[in-house]
Amino acid sequence: MDISVKDLQEAISIRQQIDSLQRRLSSILRGAPQRPTGPTAAGRYFSPVTRAKLSAAARARWARTRGGGGAAPAKRKGQLTPAGRRKLSQLMKARWAARRKAAGKKKAPARKKGALTPAGRKRLSELMKARWAARRKSGAK
Repeated sequence: MDISVKDLQEAISIRQQIDSLQRRLSSILRGAPQRPTGPTAAGRYFSPVTRAKLSAAARARWARTRGGGGAAPAKRKGQLTPAGRRKLSQLMKARWAARRKAAGKKKAPARKKGALTPAGRKRLSELMKARWAARRKSGAK
């Protein structure tokens, strides 16, 4: 690519004009935000006035949800009051005491889950002996 000196000087001159125009444009738009341009720009542009209105509306919404002042708290439905909780606790304690008294305060020995009782073991042993005897008898014929 063969570029003459004259073409290079002209290109430099155009570039300087572009830089100068960009400086002027940025000084004019100094306080205003840049608007997104082109298909790759994400989001929407809102002017500073519109942004201020939106933020004021959002602050008002937040104040309403936080209960902005002297509004009486809503009555909770379906929950126990402290007095009701105390009464229920006393009733449950009385029920447990009655159960302990009825059991005679004697705890049954803890049985391992799935363990055989002695009676069950004896019955199983008798059944197995009968099965083996039947097999021996059928095998001898």
